[in-house]
Amino acid sequence: MAEDLRSLVERIHAMPPQVVYAFAGAGSQALWWLHRVEGSSRTLLEAVDCYAPRSLEALLGAPPTQSVSAEVARAMAVRAYTRASLLSDRRGPLLGVGCTAALATDRERRGADRCFLAIREANIVQGYALTMSKERGRESQEDLVSQLVIGAIAVTCGVRDEVWLTLKPDEDLFCW
Repeated sequence: MAEDLRSLVERIHAMPPQVVYAFAGAGSQALWWLHRVEGSSRTLLEAVDCYAPRSLEALLGAPPTQSVSAEVARAMAVRAYTRASLLSDRRGPLLGVGCTAALATDRERRGADRCFLAIREANIVQGYALTMSKERGRESQEDLVSQLVIGAIAVTCGVRDEVWLTLKPDEDLFCW
């Protein structure tokens, strides 16, 4: 684990928000990074990997029209926030994090390799849309999505001013 990433995760763990993290399609590396650094029990309340379509449907309460979309990321974050409010045993800020992504695959798929991430805190939802280069390959795309998750949590916690990603010329990151 790179020292700058370790330091960032340590600073996240030092902040008060508690997190429920729901992800589908990518973002598992972010969970590993959060657990790999001491203090994760202060930050993480729960994580849910909604890899199967029925798992995502169960989280959302209905099948989504499009699994990888801003609307689904927002709904995942709202559900995660609700779950955090049930699981937390202390007063303090809560975060619901929802990430849904379509990465490089071994089958034919229409559309871009992309990710949508949303973070709900109190009455605010901040979102990110990331379009990734198909030239990256799956492992590099997973790493990039996970960097986005950690960076966005860091911004929401106030330990970083913005999300920093090294993007290729044909990649884009938008906030919504």
